[in-house]
Amino acid sequence: MQQLDIVESDGLLRFDLNADAFLHHMVRNIVGALLYVGKGALSPDDMQALLAARDRTSAPPTFMPDGLYLTGVGYPDEFALPSRCEAARLRLR
Repeated sequence: MQQLDIVESDGLLRFDLNADAFLHHMVRNIVGALLYVGKGALSPDDMQALLAARDRTSAPPTFMPDGLYLTGVGYPDEFALPSRCEAARLRLR
């Protein structure tokens, strides 16, 4: 995980996560735990210990997938893959 931002807007929370790879349900697991921190059921220190333990059995429930959206995928320049806009343009040719 390289970056995680939490933004509140109009009563909604937006979690922006950036990583070089994601494991199956990783985002849902993190969001589920962060919501417990927000409710006061876990402390920030508990969250740190949870991450260090690398043991899902001691973590809060996995967050439901509803409302979680993949908004983009980026690849290192070394792979020379076209961006989403460039790929769409290439398909139209």
